[in-house]
Amino acid sequence: MKYYLIAGEASGDLHAANLMKALLKQDAKAEFRFWGGDLMQAVGGKLVKHYRDLAFMGFIEVVANLKTIFKNIKICKADISTFQPDVIIFVDYPGFNFRIAKWAKKQGFKTHYYISPQIWAWKENRIKAIKRDIDAMYVILPFEKEFYEQKHKFPVHFVGHPLLDAIEQRPSISHQAFIAEHNFNDLPIIALLPGSRQQEISKMLKTMLEMVPHFPDYQFVIAGAPSQDLAYYEQFLAKNRVSVINNKTYDLLEVSTAALVTSGTATLETALFNIPEVVCYKGSYISYQIAKRIIKLNYISLVNLIMDKPVVRELIQNDFNPRKLREELNLILQSTKRKQVLEDYQQLRKKLGGPGASERTAKLIYNSIKV
Repeated sequence: MKYYLIAGEASGDLHAANLMKALLKQDAKAEFRFWGGDLMQAVGGKLVKHYRDLAFMGFIEVVANLKTIFKNIKICKADISTFQPDVIIFVDYPGFNFRIAKWAKKQGFKTHYYISPQIWAWKENRIKAIKRDIDAMYVILPFEKEFYEQKHKFPVHFVGHPLLDAIEQRPSISHQAFIAEHNFNDLPIIALLPGSRQQEISKMLKTMLEMVPHFPDYQFVIAGAPSQDLAYYEQFLAKNRVSVINNKTYDLLEVSTAALVTSGTATLETALFNIPEVVCYKGSYISYQIAKRIIKLNYISLVNLIMDKPVVRELIQNDFNPRKLREELNLILQSTKRKQVLEDYQQLRKKLGGPGASERTAKLIYNSIKV
């Protein structure tokens, strides 16, 4: 069978690559053509466009690059028409993928969507396009199945979360091996995950780093974002006991004692490594006020959203300040709070369905198109 996949971000590249590996187990003659990244390319097939050339974030940046975006859409449609795949698999990345799906459905291609856009948080009206243009949807969060099927009468497959696969498949590392590799001292580690964009990083780190003098028995290590050069972080390293590593976030989490994490997928990754965390978020006043009116959720972290209760403490906007951050970090370093968080993390894993999301999805896709 011929498979055309479209992933527009680093996380999509990771999950699509694992899906491709699983599809090869179902279909040894699978032929892949895709928009994605290095991980997908390592599995095999033809990389049409790298996600580095597709990542336009923010309203102003999108408007400034509309010509490039429309050109990419045109290239993608032509490439699909030439390839004539048995199925198109969209991996998150909704802005681009919805446009292609609308066209592809009219052309008679089978359209499958892996990792639902978070329309339950905002842009819920996109359900109309999904019902119209998507043949099969594979969701990775347990509450998404209820959202689609009960609220919107659209059947979906809950396949579990692919992060469980990504974490289970990676080689493990010990604390001693990690500190030897990076020439760190032997103090327990508090990980700082401040985000991926420079404006976000500088804003979050300013408060996170104020914790350093209050916790002399720990060393603080910043998880550098793949999108940033290590040189960018040098301005933050003048403080004692602060280090930075790049492209080693999973290694860092595995050996950490606690973590301060900017809201996003990293909050769930941290939980799956069984690391107690404080979830942090602070945007500009205007952006926060807009988001508060658009996004109607009880929590901002995936951990709390999935568990539907405050498993991890969320410090949002004005609550994200040195005093409260210090209090919450103290709590998760103490045995009583740590024990409760770690127990909740075990329940979280169960809710996520256990490892095997890639295999379950691949089997469903293959069985649906082979007939």
